[in-house]
Amino acid sequence: MIYLKTDEEIELMRESNRLVGMTHGELSKHIRPGITTLELDKIADEFIRDHGAVPSF
Repeated sequence: MIYLKTDEEIELMRESNRLVGMTHGELSKHIRPGITTLELDKIADEFIRDHGAVPSF
């Protein structure tokens, strides 16, 4: 079955995707040899929360 999204749902998805892209950009600044995935998770968590969202991971 196909569920059509409303304009409001599409806009929410667009905003979420923008934040994901911004988060990837922020994480790319921190990637270096020796950094752990836990450290990257913490950076992403803080970045997402600082932008008014709640991470799903």
